Parts: sequence; structure tokens; C-alpha cells
Amino acid sequence: MGKRIVVLDYGSGNLRSAERAIARHGADVTVTSDFDAALDADGLVVPGVGAFEACMAGLLKIKGERIIGRRLAGGRPVLGICVGMQILFGRGVEHGVTTDGCDEWPGTVERLSAPVLPHMGWNTVDAPADSLLFAGLDADTRFYFVHSYGVRTWELTPDPSGTIKPPLVTWAEHGDRFVAAVENGPLCATQFHPEKSGDAGARLLENWLATVD
Repeated sequence: MGKRIVVLDYGSGNLRSAERAIARHGADVTVTSDFDAALDADGLVVPGVGAFEACMAGLLKIKGERIIGRRLAGGRPVLGICVGMQILFGRGVEHGVTTDGCDEWPGTVERLSAPVLPHMGWNTVDAPADSLLFAGLDADTRFYFVHSYGVRTWELTPDPSGTIKPPLVTWAEHGDRFVAAVENGPLCATQFHPEKSGDAGARLLENWLATVD
């Protein structure tokens, strides 16, 4: 039996495409909003498309923020995708409306500063050399993005004592720089869609699954 992965169904996201992409690697994948199933799975995937505010409303309705928080407190892997990554930050600002996020990372999701939006299509990323998610992938590898909003400033202050390992932040550019992925212990996230990124996305999901016990 493969690793038990739950794709969290909170009313937003490409649930079936994420399910199929992960199942190709031999994982036992379930799409559900069930609190206990999501809590107990070996790995949890939080997808998301559309507006930050609507995604947070759906997440709160199923107590998804508590699922994520409790999993991370126990060191259990979580992977956010697209808006599923954005809602992990402190807040989102869309059309003048500010919505609180899960606040796992400080930062604001805001409209990108770019001549053409949405940012839709294939783009390279600038990943740290010691990244686990991007291991084995060349620097010119492209991933598939569809978004108009992102995190343009990383606000987490490094631990001066050096005892807490800082998150690994991957960047991309469209108009200006924005956060394309984060690796932070059991919590990982991508702004792009690995399930739509062909062989590159498949390799990234395989790398993530390798971190799931």
C-alpha cells in the first residue's frame, strides 16, 4: 500500500488533476473534507484556485486551518498549491479587501506589478541550491503558472541565534519578483501548478512524496 495522501476538498481547486498526478507515483490518494482523515493522512495537499477571500471562507467552513495547524505542530507534511499556497500567508489583499490567512508565514498576497495579468503560462524559477522540492531539476526548468496575485516581499525575520533553520524560498519573475515556492520543514508550497507542469511537475511531486513518512 502506498503512502496515504489526502487532497483537501474545501470547495476550491483542481482536485481531480491533483489526485491523478499524485496517484501516478503509487500513493493512495483520497479527496475529502473529512477532518479526521485529513489529520491522519501521511501527507496533506491543499489546492486552491480563484479568490483568496473565497478560498479562506471555504477552508474555515471545514476547519481546514485547524487541520493544517495541528498537522504542522506534529511535524506532518502539508503541500499547498497556487491559492492553497497563498492562504498560508498572513493576509491577502484583493480589490481593496483584506482577508486574514492561516498566518503560517508572515506576508501579504497582493496584485502583481506586471504589464500583463494574469501571469499565465510557463516560467522558470530561481530555487535555492539545497532545495529538496527542486532536486534533480535544471535551472532552466519551466513550470505552469496561472495567477494575478502573489507574495512580492518575504517578511520572515531570520533567527539571530541560528537554531531555527530559515525557510527555503524560491522566486520567479513576471513584471517583478514574487515567491514561487517555499520549503519550511513539514510545510511546503508552490505558486505554480505541479499537476499541470508535465515531467517537471511530476518530478517535484515525486520529490515531495519522498519527504512524506
